Amino acid sequence: MRFTSEQRLDDGVLEREFTLGEIPGILWTPASASAPAPLILISPPPLGLRRMYPRLAGRARYYAAKYGFAAATIELPGSGDRPRWAAAEQARADLRRAMEAGEPVGDEIIDALVLPLVEKSVPEWQATLDALLSLPEIGGPVGYEGGVISIGVRLAVVEPRISAAGFFAGSFVPRSMFEEARQVTIPLQVLLQWDDEGNDRQAALDLFDAFDSKEKTLHANMGGHTGVPQFELDAGARFFARHLK
Repeated sequence: MRFTSEQRLDDGVLEREFTLGEIPGILWTPASASAPAPLILISPPPLGLRRMYPRLAGRARYYAAKYGFAAATIELPGSGDRPRWAAAEQARADLRRAMEAGEPVGDEIIDALVLPLVEKSVPEWQATLDALLSLPEIGGPVGYEGGVISIGVRLAVVEPRISAAGFFAGSFVPRSMFEEARQVTIPLQVLLQWDDEGNDRQAALDLFDAFDSKEKTLHANMGGHTGVPQFELDAGARFFARHLK
């Protein structure tokens, strides 16, 4: 991991950009801490870190300044300035074509869109976690939250260092991920926008039902994809505070 820039923000949080191989990312750490900080991995949607920066930084700074967590995000494969790959571009084009025509989005499109992203992203998140936990100011335990719910499902299954997760139900989910969801046992908090225009509500509810966690909570709010109430930020922080401290 190589840090490429750093700045002390007005709330005292230290923001550092880094690269890990070809993967760019950002790390936020509290102003001061008497012990290594717990860590929250914030996975963005595949829209580019620069585009999503205000939302990502807002959550990370809140976690760091108010609760003393470190938080980090990385650019997903094929997003931002990272190289594109043809199969993903074709899957996005097929998705746009189906949605613009008002047609159902079939399993073949969903699999082509999501599964390669999961396969590429999860090892990158694990490598990032290795690097972050080697820093003296970060000590775990580790939480995860993210917008591509299938990435979170896979990480929750294969990565034992993640102790709790917050999922955002608002992305397409391949059928194969439902079987993986039955292997998820860590505490979960799932956020669902009831009127999300791009989300299959019933699929989100079925996925929630599939999780085998003894503690799982569904927060369902009225409104579309971008209408998440502000109070959910504190709800997520308190969820992680219960399980990471």
